[in-house]
Amino acid sequence: MDELKEKLPNGTLIIILGILGYLCCCFLGSGIIPSAIALFLARKSEKLYSENPDLYDNFSQIKTGKIVALIAVILNVLMIIRVIYVIASGDWEENMERSREMLEQWGIEAE
Repeated sequence: MDELKEKLPNGTLIIILGILGYLCCCFLGSGIIPSAIALFLARKSEKLYSENPDLYDNFSQIKTGKIVALIAVILNVLMIIRVIYVIASGDWEENMERSREMLEQWGIEAE
């Protein structure tokens, strides 16, 4: 008799969060949040699968989601490092002066 296998929890959510984290990496590395959550959920599902592999049938979906989430985490970390580098190596006073000039051109008084 063929036994019906269950799906591991959060398979689709892991992939969606991983993709969302990948897409948000350009926004100052803010995609690290959904991709880290996806990575956490994937590891949790892997642990559940390792306890009883005969019970579940969507482990490949979890592995795919984990890979996407891992790539997204790496890209977000690189983006955060880049943002920190740009901030640390920039001349703040020159940037503030440029901002003041732009505001004055638009007719807004800078403090």
